[in-house]
Amino acid sequence: MAEKKVKIVDAPEGVSGPGYFAGSFDKIIGLARSYSLWPLPFATSCCGIEFMAIQAANYDLSRFGAENMCFSPRQADLLMVCGTISKKLAPVLKRVYTQMAEPKWVMAVGACASSGGIFDTYSVLQGIDKVIPVDVYVPGCPPRPEQIIEGFMQIQEIARNESLRRRESTEYKELLKSYEIS
Repeated sequence: MAEKKVKIVDAPEGVSGPGYFAGSFDKIIGLARSYSLWPLPFATSCCGIEFMAIQAANYDLSRFGAENMCFSPRQADLLMVCGTISKKLAPVLKRVYTQMAEPKWVMAVGACASSGGIFDTYSVLQGIDKVIPVDVYVPGCPPRPEQIIEGFMQIQEIARNESLRRRESTEYKELLKSYEIS
């Protein structure tokens, strides 16, 4: 059996001494946010089954600090849209997104949530980015649990490096305005 090696990384920028470490407030808050995400699953079809697998023991999303699946948009900060979204369901998805508190992130899981998938019909929304902004797209039909975890890790990276003031920027407010979200 191969021996696993632990990689030691350098400490982040900051000031340290015996018994203390001081760093940038943005970096510390970002680190805390990235390991305490509360996902809200919005699963409508087969991608939802693959999403369920990431909570199983062999994939264990809990090791990333996301063991609390939150089914209330007011407590969640990561919206994971898994599966086909019909045009009739789009206003519901948008309402769920607007009920979430800032900061919030969105992951489109699977081909249907990302681009409508194989359903190029009048009744299927051709990507959730038509109604809400998306931070990470996870490809696949359906995507493997490893892909969903990779997408989750990308969301963690965004949360870790995001400025505390980005959500108050004019660019972000204009993005929301383009989706008719106030």
